[in-house]
Amino acid sequence: MNKTILSIVAICASAAFAMAQTTSTTTTTTGTGTLTTYTPGSAFIVKETSGPVTYSYGDKVIYVTKSGKTLTESDLSSRMKVGIPVSVGYTTVGEKRVISRVEIED
Repeated sequence: MNKTILSIVAICASAAFAMAQTTSTTTTTTGTGTLTTYTPGSAFIVKETSGPVTYSYGDKVIYVTKSGKTLTESDLSSRMKVGIPVSVGYTTVGEKRVISRVEIED
């Protein structure tokens, strides 16, 4: 009998712990416009229809072309230029827009 009661108490405690855990969801948003400032790891500003938008760099930023090709460091040095159209995937952390992905023309 005592074992049965202890088993029930253990199951109830486990269920309560599982219900108390929380999950978080990260939503990625996309901004598009013309690149106006580009300093790797430091400054990334895009002129969007609403005006200039400053983005912060995340832990890892992936640079790709519209066709899906991932760009290498040497590709970036020759292709990332002020004035090109860009699409920026970002998450909002507090007041900051943190970049996770940048897409440029092929």
